[in-house]
Amino acid sequence: MDVETGNDDAEKGRPIGRRVFLGTMGLGISSLLWGDTAWRAIGDAMAPLVRAVPAAVRDALPSPADGWRIYAVNPPFPEFDAATWRLTVAGLVGEPASLSLDELKQLPRSEQVSDFHCVTGWSVPDVRWTGVRLSDLLARVTPDARARALSFVSLEEPYVDTLTLRQASLPDVMLAYGMDGRPLTREHGAPVRVVMPRMYGYKGVKWLARIDVTDVVAPGYWEQRGYDRDAWVGRSNGYS
Repeated sequence: MDVETGNDDAEKGRPIGRRVFLGTMGLGISSLLWGDTAWRAIGDAMAPLVRAVPAAVRDALPSPADGWRIYAVNPPFPEFDAATWRLTVAGLVGEPASLSLDELKQLPRSEQVSDFHCVTGWSVPDVRWTGVRLSDLLARVTPDARARALSFVSLEEPYVDTLTLRQASLPDVMLAYGMDGRPLTREHGAPVRVVMPRMYGYKGVKWLARIDVTDVVAPGYWEQRGYDRDAWVGRSNGYS
């Protein structure tokens, strides 16, 4: 996922600091893909070399040209078959759904420009997202009175994260299938990813496979490893 940790100032008192995270992720990270076309083409093949680079060296590397630093917790990046992929929406709903990508795209289309923030301290401004508002999807399945949260399950097992229903209903939260005028790419979470601009990127579950409507706000993958459940930009994970 777009995995983030605290920066050097934020890591004091945090369960997992940036350097500790980068050191441990060297054992499991699939690839660090820089922004130019060549790196995108050979990113998976270069994964073993990236894993071998010490954390201190990776810290010193320049930022990618397009600003993105992309990670995975269970390499390699998941792949999907457009002919068979379906998004399941189930749990505490009146009308469970199983939507193909084409069926998802038949829901009201939304576009927005918003900044992406990683809790390590880097950001990508003015990302153009295209997709479906979560509020429109929820209107289709009709959550019942017990519903409190959404659990987003990735094709990249065991990655899961959650938003409360109120958070998911904010006007700039969406399921994106396009980015910067093009279909979402594999490294950015194709076929569909969560976009939550007001929170740090670890809430933006990529390679989405399932949404469960629940009555419990369960801790997600990184929350189980010490990060804040409510990952508000600038006021969580040690930032203020």
